[in-house]
Amino acid sequence: MIIAILGAMQEEIEPLLDYFDDIEVVEFAKNKYYKTKYNSHDIVLAYSKIGKVFATLTATTLIEKFGAEVVLFSGVAGAISEDLKIGDLIVAKGLSQHDLDITAFGHPYGYVPEGEVCINADKDLLELSHKVADELGIELKEGIIATGDQFVASSERKNWIGETFGADALEMEGASVAVVCDALDVPFFILRAISDSADMDAGFDFDEFLKSSAKVSANFILKMIEKL
Repeated sequence: MIIAILGAMQEEIEPLLDYFDDIEVVEFAKNKYYKTKYNSHDIVLAYSKIGKVFATLTATTLIEKFGAEVVLFSGVAGAISEDLKIGDLIVAKGLSQHDLDITAFGHPYGYVPEGEVCINADKDLLELSHKVADELGIELKEGIIATGDQFVASSERKNWIGETFGADALEMEGASVAVVCDALDVPFFILRAISDSADMDAGFDFDEFLKSSAKVSANFILKMIEKL
């Protein structure tokens, strides 16, 4: 099986790159793709850069050029739900685009004709992720994740996204990956570590959190691959 592992930032895939010894680097479309093997699987890793357009380009490339049969995304997200705290892991059961707005034509937020407001993730991968979490002794939460091309720092905006889309967390890439995978009939999985929340400490060091959470997520993703 050809499995793609995707993150938005270099820091999110570095722990995985450190794990493998034999890596082939392929440069394509102003980005780098890292090919290797793990057990019986062919692995392609990439970081998309931040935002929906880059994530769409990278996810499409992983599938169409490298033949990915499964796409696993790992990264960080901001909390909307009060049940989510810094460091929590959440897997998306569905994803919406909170900045997609053609309501002037009578459509709901996040909808375009022939599209869906919320795209559901692969049920088998979700089930597998909970088995992995149980084995690792990690609490894995599940919810709706909203995506948009903006870093949301406003409580008012976060609350609106939560109420409008039933969203538990928000980030900047997941829903675009979901659109690509859904259109091309490729199972996908979106794992996020919560990096900020309503009760976050003013002394919180994001860079350090990114490094530590990336290691936890990398281990989780590898355990999932072992079971595929």
